Amino acid sequence: MSRISEYLHSLEKEEDKLLSDMRKYAEVNDVPIVRRETESFLRTLCVMKKPEEVLEIGTAIAYSTIVLARESGHVTTIENYEKRIPIARENIEKSGLSDKIDLICGDAGRILPELSADGKKFDFIFLDAAKGQYLIWLPDILRIMSKGGILVSDNVLQDETVMESRFTVGRRDRTTHMRMREFLYEIKHLEYLETSVIPIGDGVSVSVRR
Repeated sequence: MSRISEYLHSLEKEEDKLLSDMRKYAEVNDVPIVRRETESFLRTLCVMKKPEEVLEIGTAIAYSTIVLARESGHVTTIENYEKRIPIARENIEKSGLSDKIDLICGDAGRILPELSADGKKFDFIFLDAAKGQYLIWLPDILRIMSKGGILVSDNVLQDETVMESRFTVGRRDRTTHMRMREFLYEIKHLEYLETSVIPIGDGVSVSVRR
């Protein structure tokens, strides 16, 4: 953790018991959840936007799901890793937000094309799943994103390797590295998106649909 990240963490208010317990569980069990500064940023955006319909791609143990649900109308969240789903459901139940959260189990690549068949749009989308799939999922994400909607994508700097040559990363990571660079180029150059890439946490991009 960098010195600036340590300082930002020191400014954060103490978490409530549920989120604190979830973060401890995630650390012990090596579960990827949002970093504290990213959590704070998400919460701030939600307070500003006051979204009615939120889509989260990548539930994990429902940490960010709960953060989002506390500041929005309704959250639809997608998770593909079966072992984490019962834990996510338990945490959602503990949060008292079950009536505001729909957890869909399965591969986002199969779910997204069928989502919003009734024409429903999402005014806030949080993308935090398999990084190599961001680019592949983007067309469906944009299809269900409302005008004025916000897309927040996490971990886009890939531990600061995204700016490096593909030959400096391990062979097994090269496809993800290439796709992330293409994803960032795409969301920065689409005329109907206004995008900023912010170097907090492991990098967060924020795109607003014009």
